[in-house]
Amino acid sequence: MAAAATNGTSNGSADSTNDYEVIIIGAGVAGIYQMYRLAERGVHATVLEMGSDLGGTWFWNRYPGCRFDSESYTYGYSFSDELLEEWHWKERFSGQPENLRYLNYVAEKFDLRQYMQFNCTVESAHFDDEAGKWRLHLADGRDLSCRFLLTALGLLSAPTYPRIEGVDFDGTDVFEGPSFHTYHWPAEPVEIKGKRVAVIGTGATGVQAIAAIGEQAEHLTVFQRRPNWCAPLHNSEISPEEMSTIRARYDDIFDLCARTPGGFEHEPIRTGFHNVSAEERRAMWEKLYGEPGFGIWMANYREIFFDEEANAELSAFIADKIRERVDDPVIAEKLIPKDHGFGVQRVPLETHYYETYNRPNVSLVDLQETPIERITPTGIQTSDQHYEFDLIVYATGFDAMTGAFDRIDFRGSGGQRLADKWKDGPITFLGMMVNGFPNLLTIAGPQSGSASTNYPRGIEIGVEWITGLMDFVWENGYTRFEADADAEREWTNHVIEMYSMMLMRKAQGWFTGYNSNIDGHEAGTIRYFVYNGGAPKYKRRIDEVADGDYQEVAFSSERALAGTA
Repeated sequence: MAAAATNGTSNGSADSTNDYEVIIIGAGVAGIYQMYRLAERGVHATVLEMGSDLGGTWFWNRYPGCRFDSESYTYGYSFSDELLEEWHWKERFSGQPENLRYLNYVAEKFDLRQYMQFNCTVESAHFDDEAGKWRLHLADGRDLSCRFLLTALGLLSAPTYPRIEGVDFDGTDVFEGPSFHTYHWPAEPVEIKGKRVAVIGTGATGVQAIAAIGEQAEHLTVFQRRPNWCAPLHNSEISPEEMSTIRARYDDIFDLCARTPGGFEHEPIRTGFHNVSAEERRAMWEKLYGEPGFGIWMANYREIFFDEEANAELSAFIADKIRERVDDPVIAEKLIPKDHGFGVQRVPLETHYYETYNRPNVSLVDLQETPIERITPTGIQTSDQHYEFDLIVYATGFDAMTGAFDRIDFRGSGGQRLADKWKDGPITFLGMMVNGFPNLLTIAGPQSGSASTNYPRGIEIGVEWITGLMDFVWENGYTRFEADADAEREWTNHVIEMYSMMLMRKAQGWFTGYNSNIDGHEAGTIRYFVYNGGAPKYKRRIDEVADGDYQEVAFSSERALAGTA
């Protein structure tokens, strides 16, 4: 029992149903893995999930066409050789139903469900300075407490609806037929065949949904405000023979992901954009455009991310590809972004997206020309005409990164509100700690390495670091830790500095905190949400902190605070 107590397990002195050593908020990819690491240490911990089951983004996003844009075999967890040997990815880019089955398989295999509580919406989390604990209040009326609070809230888990007359903030509208955000797509089948469907939004989610819905609907009308640059996914099945080859290569695959900036198996070209001829560059782009996945984005010349001339040349190449694929030249031009270059914000991967607009049952409404005025009981009224629909789908994005935090009343030492501290954008240490909020760790939080990389690859780096920190706390008998204010300031300034080198800083996307549906997130403002230094550089920095015994973190214990240590 001594070892268990060292690791923070319940020693019988607290109510095990209400008081924990660790509480994790969120049972998605990050929360599942963090719970695995705590469970193997015997830590008295629980996971609180507001959904009715685990899975995070793969539980909520059930819309047609939803799937990985990371290669499946690079997305799965790498921590268990046995799991890698057992699981057969059936597609190069796996779809939502299979992804959810995978996460359930992991939870069952490692018996993690016993630690999870579902239908648990956390309304508030306040740090009790006197007790050195976090006090959580749940929507079901319960009050829980813990020594250490870990958030696994997800990057895109707070959906937003458009600011249109007839739509409320919570998504309720005056439309008499079914309508919902893609994030809230029902678990039960939605009848699309023979229906008149509207999709509002052409971001990454909209691009996937539009292509799938266009194949089924009697008529699909797409309402586009700003187009995005997209690239072909080139999905395919993975045969048992190919999966066997992948299993034999897993060590090499994960090693490659670990050394690439994005955590994918796509490694940037380092020969230099200006060191090769325009003909050579175009030949390379033709090759990348015909290959699966993010190669055209991540395996390209590094200069496309910070050199205006290089980016403009690539953007012109992609624009020509769009013109080749869309029959109507007027529609093609509407689908080509004019306000940003290719790759400076999130690039949606698509399957026959552009060809969807060649279908006779698909129409595009340009909201720059004829904006939506209101939602009506029977459809959508624009400045030009009224459209009748049977179903309205809102693919209108998320209050990215900090939105899920804003929906919980986090209060740190002295009652400081996290929403106040982050009012103008996140301020963190390593994207995982916040000064003034003791014993709080944000897995894949804003400004962490997870936010701009192949998500599970970043997740595993973050969870391993957090678990190492917790081991350090328990081994040394500490009960409280907090990031140093100077270290936090230094890290946040470093994140800002990395933006200054990137063309991304000029883009209106969630990487810069842009969202016209949220006050303070409109054009002209920038929030430094992601770390642009790349996964290897991020890992080196957090490893330096750990190897230095966390000198940038202040530790204390109850005994020390009482003057008896």
